[in-house]
Amino acid sequence: QVQVVESGGGVVQAGDSLRLSCAASRVFFSTYAMGWFRQSPGKEREFVAAISRSGDSTYYTDSVKGRFTISRDNAKNTVYLQMNSLKPEDTAVYYCAAKFEMYPDRVGNQEYGYWGQGTQVTVSS
Repeated sequence: QVQVVESGGGVVQAGDSLRLSCAASRVFFSTYAMGWFRQSPGKEREFVAAISRSGDSTYYTDSVKGRFTISRDNAKNTVYLQMNSLKPEDTAVYYCAAKFEMYPDRVGNQEYGYWGQGTQVTVSS
């Protein structure tokens, strides 16, 4: 069974940067599209960013475009989320997710079947 483990969360101030990492195991990593989601207290979990198997295609929710960058290193079985210009509204538990994908460049925000436990990101004003 696919396992994904997030790391890199923490407490930062508004305007700071943070990089989240997600390591996947028990998987042929390059056959999985990867995504990041987040959930704030009292809110539903929302999509943040996704990256295709190949790494050539990415997709972001509007609120993070231009500030967050998703990337992957298939040799290390790891996906990253670089978060710049953080805002208090970015405060949430961030989850990494994986889904098997037949097409190398297809990317989306649904049908992720494997999830990590989450890592807390807190942005103070």
